[in-house]
Parts: sequence; C-alpha cells; structure tokens
Amino acid sequence: MPRRNSETGTTEWPSLKGLDRLLEHRIRLGVCVLLSRNDALSFSRLKEFLKETDGSLGAHLRKLEEAGYLSLRREFLDRKPVTWYALTRAGRASLKSHLAALHEVIQSGPSAG
Repeated sequence: MPRRNSETGTTEWPSLKGLDRLLEHRIRLGVCVLLSRNDALSFSRLKEFLKETDGSLGAHLRKLEEAGYLSLRREFLDRKPVTWYALTRAGRASLKSHLAALHEVIQSGPSAG
C-alpha cells in the first residue's frame, strides 16, 4: 500500500529499486518461476510450458545463465542430447526479491473496488 507522509502530506510510491531488470521480461520470469517449483527442467519442457521458439528461449536462458541465475547439465537420453536447467541459489534469491518488490508495487496500485 502507498504510504502517506504525515509531514509533507504526500503519498510515497514504493521503490522500484527492488525489481530485477533481468526478470522484467516475461519469458525470463516464467523460466525462473517454473524452475523454482522444480529441481530441473529440460529445454523442451520449458519450451512446451512457455510456448516459445527455440531461438528466443535459448537467448533468454543464456542471459539467465550468464547472470549466474541458472546452471545447466547436458546428457544423452536414447542417443538424443538433453539439456537440463536448474535455478541456482543466486537465481532463487533474485527471484524471491523481485517477486516481493513486484508485490509491493502491485499493492500500491488502485483498488479494484
């Protein structure tokens, strides 16, 4: 909820500094939320959940990996390569912080009623 400053009479907007710019994109946020609920997911499973193209999903995964938010493991199943992604401790902490900041911003918005 926005806080009203009794001295100035103004309403204080919650800080947006808690939002993680890397998680502002819906695909990267979706990847991190999905991985927070699973130990690991394969590339094809993430693609299925997020309904994203190979190239686009790969680019977003690479950004998350470069930031240290994801770890990956490659293996062969039935002679086919499978890449597994997992959320790192840093990724989990960033997601938690981002969602808390987002919740605060949403709570400060106009009420539906």
